[in-house]
Amino acid sequence: MKTLKLNNFEIGKDKLTIFAGPCAMESEEICFETASKLKEITKKLDINFIFKTSFDKANRSSLKSYRGLGIDKGLKILSKIKEELNVPIVTDIHETPQAQIVKDVADVIQIPAFLCRQTDLLVAAAKTNKIVNIKKGQFLSPYQIKSIAQKVIDSGNDKVLITERGTSFGYNNLIVDMRCIQIIQEELGYPLVFDATHSVQIPGGNGNSSSGERKFVSLLARSAVAAGAKCLFFEVHPKPDCALCDGENMLCLDSCEEIFSTCNKIFKLIAKSQ
Repeated sequence: MKTLKLNNFEIGKDKLTIFAGPCAMESEEICFETASKLKEITKKLDINFIFKTSFDKANRSSLKSYRGLGIDKGLKILSKIKEELNVPIVTDIHETPQAQIVKDVADVIQIPAFLCRQTDLLVAAAKTNKIVNIKKGQFLSPYQIKSIAQKVIDSGNDKVLITERGTSFGYNNLIVDMRCIQIIQEELGYPLVFDATHSVQIPGGNGNSSSGERKFVSLLARSAVAAGAKCLFFEVHPKPDCALCDGENMLCLDSCEEIFSTCNKIFKLIAKSQ
């Protein structure tokens, strides 16, 4: 399997990699508090860490839904976190011009699940020569993701990650087929990221917004690592019940060390058996 070099570590090699941070940016204070604590935890556990948050969450259920701080203010905060805390950054783009704007701050450019088939967006992300993390649409089989990743590769960028985040199961529900982890990693030869928090979403569960079942996050994360996932993705907030976006499926910052530690132990056990 290919590994991807990022700063002083390799994604998909001998250490677990965790993408984590708040869903949508709410304030500089929340971002710094979360990033600082997550860096401390992952350093203690010897886990690779990439800080994640979104300056804009454009795929909202309602016009009234909270979206973030916007690209200008958001990138200033991300740049400050990157410089002061010395952590790599992953953030989403929704429109093709954003790729060139974001590339000087983001180490990983993320393609949202609902936009994963948008060719122009994928090509624009590829041309930044950054790592491109494609979130697999809830409407896709694992076999369909190969042609999507190929759009990035054929655009001259072979630094690709795929994130599994659950599959639509009837109305207002997602399920995770753990076979997807092995299928995608074998089909593509690239490390897979498992999104443990979006996988417990209940789309439209609150009518004009999604709800979620946070109690299953740890279960799915442990299962994904046992199934061979090389990376985990968590949305994290100091007070998720007060969060302005996706609070019901986000992890509480105080619970992260225990969950990360357990997943890391499973990762090491699986690595020894391979």
